[in-house]
Order: sequence, then structure tokens, then C-alpha cells
Amino acid sequence: MDPILEFIDVCFSYHSISGETPALAGISLSVLPGEFIAVVGPSGCGKTTLLSLISGLLTPESGEIRLFGKAQGTSGANIGYMLQKDHLFEWRTIYDNVLLGPQIRHSLTSKTKEQIGSMLNTYGLSAFKDSPPSALSGGMRQRAALIRTLALEPDLLLLDEPFSALDYQTRLEVGDDIGGILRREGKTALLVTHDLAEAITLADRVVILTHRPARVKKILSLHFEKTFDTPLKRRSAPCFSEYFDEIWKELKSNG
Repeated sequence: MDPILEFIDVCFSYHSISGETPALAGISLSVLPGEFIAVVGPSGCGKTTLLSLISGLLTPESGEIRLFGKAQGTSGANIGYMLQKDHLFEWRTIYDNVLLGPQIRHSLTSKTKEQIGSMLNTYGLSAFKDSPPSALSGGMRQRAALIRTLALEPDLLLLDEPFSALDYQTRLEVGDDIGGILRREGKTALLVTHDLAEAITLADRVVILTHRPARVKKILSLHFEKTFDTPLKRRSAPCFSEYFDEIWKELKSNG
């Protein structure tokens, strides 16, 4: 199976009047179709920079990023991006919010509307489709934001700490919801998070970065029995604490 995304010895630095700040140094990794990858590392190591490079907001100084085997910018890949805040517009209903992407792209069809309606129903938001965002809980708003992103039918979904603004209980529930939604929809996703437990409960593999300038220190594959293979159930699995300890030790030994 060919990867959707490849980083090949990618380096990047930020430049300002005060000088150069190296962010990434020789990053190499790949993401296969249908994989959920979590990226963890010390604060400020360059995790979000990875997402900005994938989305084309930044350009590598050296190395190469490939999408579907083609150089970035020539692949035609459709990339979805979920941020820390849901950015729903209060003056639009939930239904109008999730229609926004296809409307902007002039790609809104009856089939798209049918798919969006189905997702709203499946994920418990159909009763609120005519409501403003303020009528929804934080978790429901994040589900709406995800449906808005999925309405664009992304080949790759980038998640930049999308649950960080939620309280702990809601964060667990929404992580379980969104993890389940992405697996049911068969989406490929890359999550940046500071929460090691969140990374373990959601991902197929965890990429552990070093201090800045970030390098890939280790890529840990996660394997759970089917009995435990939902985000919430993974927390009760015997191997959960083993994975947590292994990632923690790698981070602490970054030096």
C-alpha cells in the first residue's frame, strides 16, 4: 500500500530580524491510507509546524513532502484542517455552518446536502441543525466543526489539538466520538497533541519528536485487542499504561 503522505528529510527554520530559529531537522515519516497518526513532543518543538507544512501554509527549506507520491502543490490532494477552536459562525445555523465549505468552493450539490444531512443525523446533531452554535455544548460544536470539515471530503485530515479547549469529561467524550467518526468514515488523520493518553487512545501509531529542532525520535505502533479498540475502552486495556510509560520515558530522555 502506497502512503498518502511522505516527509523525506524535511528541514525548516523560522527567520526574523533577531535571527534564525530551527524548527525541524531531517524529518522523515509516512502515513498510509486510513491511518490515524498522533504526533507528540516537548512544547514548542515544531508539532504545529508539521501541519503547516503539510497544508502548504509553509514551504520546506530542504527535503520533500509528497502527497499521493507527488510533490506538494502538484498532487491535487484535498486536505482538511481542524483547529483548536471550532470557528462556527454565530449568525449561521449549524446546518448553514456545515454547508459553508462546499458553498465557498462552489461544489454544493444535492448529493453533498444528502451526505451532510446523513452525518448530522448519524452523529446526533439533526435536531439542532436550525440552531445557532451558542445553543450547542462544546462537544456538539466540535462534532459540527468535524462534519463541516468532512463535507469537503478531505483525503487527509489534520487535527491541531481540537479538544484542548474542552473540559476533561467533554474532552474524553468528544475524543471517543470523533475517533469513532473518523474510523467509520475511513479517513486518514494526523493529530498533534500534548495529551499522551489522547494520542494512545486515538492513534494507530504515535510519532515522538525531540526538542527543537525536532527530529523523529521514535515511531510507536499501537496494538489493542478488539475488546478494547475504541478510544474510551483503550484506557482500560492492560497495555495502555505500558504504552504511556514508554512514550513518557522517550520524552523525558530527550535531554
